[in-house]
Amino acid sequence: MLTWLSANLGTILTLIVLLIVVGLIIHVMIRDKKMGRTSCGNKCSHCAMAGKCHGGSAHAVK
Repeated sequence: MLTWLSANLGTILTLIVLLIVVGLIIHVMIRDKKMGRTSCGNKCSHCAMAGKCHGGSAHAVK
């Protein structure tokens, strides 16, 4: 078992780092959703879909 761990230590550490990064990204996305922020940035005046999302009204940047 110890031989296998030492042979795969780089892969294991890379996996742990990636899991932490993905977890942090998900955490930030959930926090932003709870605060009412969207991923698009609410810059509706520059968007081809202006007025179609966010309930039909353009929002100012928060």
